[in-house]
Amino acid sequence: MLQVSSPIAGCMRWGAWGANFSTADYLDIINACLEQGISSFDHADIYGDYTTEGDFGAALAEQPSLRFKMQLITKCGIQMMSHKRPHHQVKSYNTSKEHIIASAERSLQQFHTDYLDVFLIHRPDPLMQPEEVAEAIHLLKIQGKILHFGVSNFYPHQVDILRKYIPVEINQLEISLLHLPPFTNGMLDHCLQHSIIPMAWSPLGGGILNEEESPRFQRIATCASELAEIYQTGVNQILIAFLLSHPSGILPVIGTTKVARLVQAKEARNILLRREDWFKLFTASLGKEVD
Repeated sequence: MLQVSSPIAGCMRWGAWGANFSTADYLDIINACLEQGISSFDHADIYGDYTTEGDFGAALAEQPSLRFKMQLITKCGIQMMSHKRPHHQVKSYNTSKEHIIASAERSLQQFHTDYLDVFLIHRPDPLMQPEEVAEAIHLLKIQGKILHFGVSNFYPHQVDILRKYIPVEINQLEISLLHLPPFTNGMLDHCLQHSIIPMAWSPLGGGILNEEESPRFQRIATCASELAEIYQTGVNQILIAFLLSHPSGILPVIGTTKVARLVQAKEARNILLRREDWFKLFTASLGKEVD
């Protein structure tokens, strides 16, 4: 059975695409997360221009015992233009059997581990052959190299194409008060219907929710601030509690370099938003009352 922490630590900005952590920095933040009970770490092969998995793995190589205290999540399927991949001629998607297996093998090497807890297809591929994906994932599971399989950014019909051939346990989606479609377009309903775990990337709207000047941002910030006072908590906790209230069991992936932000998201688990307060936030984002 899949067991991951809530929240999940998103590592996209820990390396070359953000903080440029040293190995010592990685060890510090990994240990700080684990001390707070935040044991799941979200990656993708492309993060940091194909370097962040390896940077994280260098920390695990220094303290191998950490691997058994955590869950590693990573993704494959996007081929970026990069000097690290000089054979890529155009940004594209690749869900061929060969690419999936090669990506998993490479991630295992980068992390200095024998298995990946969760392995996701990063984006829907117009040329995806579902039988090929199933063959690759089945082989990797039989070999013990991946424990759980899922997708990212897939619509329900795209998930169902895969589900015909192999179980899909996770769908990582953009979900936040700034991105409401999953609540109404069937994506979260589909997760609930088929016991698929929804993971929310950018659950705080990219961390800019309190910095924008647009009327929509102001409405959300005002509403969240009022509710934070009522519930005696912080604005970020309210924004995450909004997601956690959904019956599908959303797991937020917090893409931050600050452990304090992850702790705020953890604190949100203790907030039980009243139904009308949930709709106050939803309405603030919509800019009108529900139909």
